Amino acid sequence: MKHYFLLLLLIGCIASGQAESGWKAHWINTERCQSKTNTWLAFRKIVHIDKVPQTLTARIAADSKYWLWINGRLVVFEGGLKRGPSPYDTYYDPVEIAPYLQNGENTIAVLVWHFGKSGFSHVNSGLAALLFEAIAPGVEIVSDKSWQCTVYDAYQDTEAPYPNYRLPESNIRFDARMEMSGWNQPGYTGKMPNAEIISSVGVAPLGKLVERPVPLWKDYGLKPYVSVRRSSAGDTLYCRLPYNSQVTPYLKVEAPAGKVIHIRTDNYEGGSQYNVRAEYVTRDGVQEYESLGWMNGHEMQYILPEGVKVLDVKFRETGYDTEFTGSFSCNDPFMNELWKRSARTLYITMRDSYMDCPDRERAQWWGDEVNELGEAFYALSPSSHKLALKGIYELMNWQREDGVIFAPAPAGNWRKELPLQMLASVGWYGFYTQYYYSGDSSFVAGIYDRMHHYLHEVWQVDKSGLVIERDGDWSWGDWGENIDMGVLVNCWYYLALKAEKAFALQLGKTADADEIGRMMYSIGKCFDTKFWTGSAYRSPGYKGETDDRAQAMAVVSGLASADKYPALVKVLKKECHASPYMEKYVLEALFQMNEPAFALERMKQRYAKMMDYPEYTTLFEGWGIGPDGFGGGTINHAWSGGPLTLLSQKVCGIEPTSPGFRSFKVCPQMGTLTEASATVDTHFGKIEVSLKRKGKKIQATLSVPEGTTAEVIWPDGSRKNFDPGRHQAKHVGLLNETEYFNKMYKDNATLLKIK
Repeated sequence: MKHYFLLLLLIGCIASGQAESGWKAHWINTERCQSKTNTWLAFRKIVHIDKVPQTLTARIAADSKYWLWINGRLVVFEGGLKRGPSPYDTYYDPVEIAPYLQNGENTIAVLVWHFGKSGFSHVNSGLAALLFEAIAPGVEIVSDKSWQCTVYDAYQDTEAPYPNYRLPESNIRFDARMEMSGWNQPGYTGKMPNAEIISSVGVAPLGKLVERPVPLWKDYGLKPYVSVRRSSAGDTLYCRLPYNSQVTPYLKVEAPAGKVIHIRTDNYEGGSQYNVRAEYVTRDGVQEYESLGWMNGHEMQYILPEGVKVLDVKFRETGYDTEFTGSFSCNDPFMNELWKRSARTLYITMRDSYMDCPDRERAQWWGDEVNELGEAFYALSPSSHKLALKGIYELMNWQREDGVIFAPAPAGNWRKELPLQMLASVGWYGFYTQYYYSGDSSFVAGIYDRMHHYLHEVWQVDKSGLVIERDGDWSWGDWGENIDMGVLVNCWYYLALKAEKAFALQLGKTADADEIGRMMYSIGKCFDTKFWTGSAYRSPGYKGETDDRAQAMAVVSGLASADKYPALVKVLKKECHASPYMEKYVLEALFQMNEPAFALERMKQRYAKMMDYPEYTTLFEGWGIGPDGFGGGTINHAWSGGPLTLLSQKVCGIEPTSPGFRSFKVCPQMGTLTEASATVDTHFGKIEVSLKRKGKKIQATLSVPEGTTAEVIWPDGSRKNFDPGRHQAKHVGLLNETEYFNKMYKDNATLLKIK
């Protein structure tokens, strides 16, 4: 296997050292460009086209971001993805440009922002450059020496404080006294030198080009703020956004030259760190400016010096191109608001990748992503599925030579493994959920061998078959205290094997599947012997309070048999140690143990403090702010959105029973709720479920999309199948909790484990 990784490394080196065929364009910049941190470059090209083709796809790449205008029209607002399909390579965007072209003369203008430093979400190539290629019969537009290019000196660095080291982005200072007015418009008469060819496609440092796997950002356009108020001193504008969002700020002012306007959001110090901000230095007269580096928050703040008259302020929201097509509602307003905030938090943590937070790090931590990708299936349209798929490839392409996988990746200044996060990533809730819920298995063959290497050569088991706990580079199981790592690691490893076995069978690797099955059997056989105390699961030598996370993971992994549920419920009614990240699994375990009423009660208790901030539309990293925030305490951490998944998946009971929801079940667990409804958008169309309960009676209305089938499973275990269409179903004889438990979990005990 060592030779396998050496081969991969060799292939990567060869790919980065030899020009890639099929490209006529070259990487270009200008002689003045030294590719320093926070470099901005302006490119222009005049192109004559006799007849515009019906379609013309431009392939555009930059390190790191670009903005494109054609004939004065904005075509792409922030193109490019942060580098890192692998440690060596770069993404390119396919952009349809034919609608923006005209017969005769055309002006193409591109602004490039070179981060020039690595971070937790980007690996710096060290080369500020643009690549542009659009070829069709009679048309050839390729980046070469015929383009014009100059360093755009109006874009500058701010003084300290700078963004924290996790961010590859810099603060943006724009000095309007040095603005190249009209440079991106037809008819520009200013002087710009010709570009220089600095590299061919396929060679280091920019490497191979990989097509962008996610849509270009949705641009919502410039909009007015919800409200604008001045500070009592009159020197600051506080501009309320409609919700926590990814925005670029705009202003129109009248001012003398040389006044400095400071621009930031209320999340400037989100997560106890300095994040990104902007500065605008005025020229004389009336002027407009939009700072192009996105920020996030609930409020934009413009800090104004004396002598500046504000004529207008606006914002532009951009974000991942998907829709909020999922929904949930019930007769409890708290749960409705919790679902809504979960969805908003999910969306603000989506862009180049799934992020832990959009301010402090913007990093693809996979413990977070496992929760996020699950939420997306219940909240968003299917276009969202591509983001997790991108993350899967990145995670495995960044695998270290020693077989270890780590997150966040891509990253230029991090290579450390968090073992439990990695097990969660490749396992049942990560890779397998992405496959099963989307129906897309295209990634499985490409990542299987690397996944197998990680699980069976990096990880080891003892003579009993239980996994040997590893510290990795950061032995992290969750924020908070009383973390029983011994139990947790066996549960996460078991779930990773469960996913791997399913993939092995899918690929026809029966020998692998058999061996994995034997390993799972050994863990299942020895798990209780080592960890069960008679009242709870606990590792030998563990001295803390009984870990609620450990009990929950024993349940959701299937390692805890149903006869232990009553004891485990007692533990979960007493112990509350999990952070919002792991609380999702605690609540899921309660639903699995047929405790929907208590699951909803605990959900409300745990999230009450977080929800007691009406000014926030997103969920926090920890249960509160400041000392209760954990890990720095951001107010926008999508790992906290587990209730979104559970309210749709368990309360309304919507879960796939075959890949991609081609068949699905509706198995409601309403607890004390009397009404609940949910919508789930799939590739086949929308699943809609509406439930009403009165006494022992439940009435369900459901819409089954074409090409799918549904099965309604009532609390007493009775079932009814439905073909495509809109249906009503009634159930009149609810069992009590004891009867339900006995029937559902004794009859279906074999479903809890893979034998």
